[in-house]
Amino acid sequence: MNAQVQQALEILKAGDPQALDRAIESLQGAVYALGMKVCGHPEDAEDTAQETLIRLARSLKNFLDARALAVWLYKVAKTQCLMSRRRSKFAPAQMLSLDALMPDHGAASPAAPKPWAITPEEVVLHRETRDRLEKAVLALPPPYRLVLILRDMEQLDTREVAEVMEISEDTVKMRLHRARVFVRNELGKYFSKKDHARP
Repeated sequence: MNAQVQQALEILKAGDPQALDRAIESLQGAVYALGMKVCGHPEDAEDTAQETLIRLARSLKNFLDARALAVWLYKVAKTQCLMSRRRSKFAPAQMLSLDALMPDHGAASPAAPKPWAITPEEVVLHRETRDRLEKAVLALPPPYRLVLILRDMEQLDTREVAEVMEISEDTVKMRLHRARVFVRNELGKYFSKKDHARP
């Protein structure tokens, strides 16, 4: 999102009378994409983007610094998406307990990737893997999912994630570790089943 935030601020500085509308338009896709990562469903992501951009229209002219605007956007989108998720018919009936995020010491780590040529079968496998990764991320409790998304997908540093989430940097690191372990274990289970299913 940082590139879009910088672009929005540059549009505003240009002094065009329609600058505010153009700046908000430039951020629309980035806010929607974040909503999809956090909420996992287009309707929830649309609600999040709409509410975030409405609030942004009132505040955008006050931001002169791209970092401050990015952190503000993540905070607002986070709050809106979590509220939307609670109301959504697409929200999961049950969330994982925190114990499910602890490392499973009995689980074997996934084998190192093997080199191979890309075949149609591998294209399907890649799509399945991406779908499995998305499901694993969406299965995380929201505070863990958000830390993982902000740190690993949105490329915020630990301090910025702590600021967006309004938690300490140590808590960010702990949640990130647990989230990564959970996702890695879920993918490990998936690949183990695929290996056993092969003749």
